[in-house]
Amino acid sequence: MSELIDNRKHRQETLKGIIRDLHADANIEDIKDRFGELLDQVGAAEIADIEQALINEGLPVEEVQKLCDVHVAVFKESLDKQFDAVVAKTEQMSHVSKALDPLREENKVISKLVTEVEEILTEISEAESGSDIESLLAKWKDKHNELLKVDQHYSKKENILFPYLERYGISGPSSVMWGTHDEIRAMLKDVTQVIANAEGKPASPQLSVEIGNLVLPALNGISEMVYKEENILFPLCMETFTEDEWKEITIQFDDPMATTYRKRDSIASAALSGIGLQGIDLDVGVLTPEQINLVLTHLPIDITFVNEEDEVAYFSLGKERFFERTRAVIGRKVQFCHPPGSMGVVEQILDDFKSGRKDSAEFWINAQGTMLHIRYFAVRDNKGTYRGTLEVTQNITEIQKLTGEKRIYDYEQ
Repeated sequence: MSELIDNRKHRQETLKGIIRDLHADANIEDIKDRFGELLDQVGAAEIADIEQALINEGLPVEEVQKLCDVHVAVFKESLDKQFDAVVAKTEQMSHVSKALDPLREENKVISKLVTEVEEILTEISEAESGSDIESLLAKWKDKHNELLKVDQHYSKKENILFPYLERYGISGPSSVMWGTHDEIRAMLKDVTQVIANAEGKPASPQLSVEIGNLVLPALNGISEMVYKEENILFPLCMETFTEDEWKEITIQFDDPMATTYRKRDSIASAALSGIGLQGIDLDVGVLTPEQINLVLTHLPIDITFVNEEDEVAYFSLGKERFFERTRAVIGRKVQFCHPPGSMGVVEQILDDFKSGRKDSAEFWINAQGTMLHIRYFAVRDNKGTYRGTLEVTQNITEIQKLTGEKRIYDYEQ
């Protein structure tokens, strides 16, 4: 076995074989007995490498996600041993600690809420009178509503940590974790309904069944996710990200739309220039002039931009326009682009925007059976200085007919 441990290629293939065996319903304890020495040295980064390799080889993400808890159970002892070592190795890097502190503090709150809800559920199972149930349900509902904020916690991982991992080619583990997030979100939605159905009613066998089948699995899923973050995701990030990246992450946790750190955008701009394309470094991302034009002409809306001198500077040429525009309008005073009867209103809107009295104005009209929503927005720079007006026109006829939900999972339907 020691020879295998020293041979990285054989080691990786053996570990992948272990995962495949688990997916084929192998016994966890038997796996531990056979590969104990090897499993004892597996860390967070190596687990991520294994899962990524299996996904790259064709194992569906959903399949990996399905047995993610089993993987963790097999490697748990090793992860527990290595966690302190990873933390000790990186604790001198203050930017790492500072970046992860908000998520760790949230995990403490999440774990405490799970424990409190479990205690309330125990009281509910032991309660007899209707009044006891009523007060306990109220307490449970309050704690559950606090627990729903776990969605915001997961969003930080999905929108900040995961993109940084993906830059290093680590996409499989984050995809698996994101899938589990969605499962937990769905379970919490079911729990919300369980509580709503139980309110105002005496205790019933049905409630006990739903607590066992829906509520406790949701709480267990949340607790398991806390463990995976603390012992797999966070150590993996610690071992992977650079000091500059941690600084960027810290800023984005405070303000997801922060633009203080834009080194990555500059690098992208340089790369575009290197292949003969002139990229424009925007607040978020880098686009070529061609890409900008394509984006603007593919928006499902008409836009017209009037600069601070009241001159029409741009209008989009989408597939369909609701108001006629010609290239001759560029540079024309916007006041002259409207009938004399509405010129006064146009002047009033511009005056309100320039003075700061208003930031937007909206109107809607029925044009031969098409409902158009027309909005005007004051455009200001970072100092608040008025730089122009943006007109946005949208056909909302079909939007007004929407009911219920059609989620991304319903795409093929």
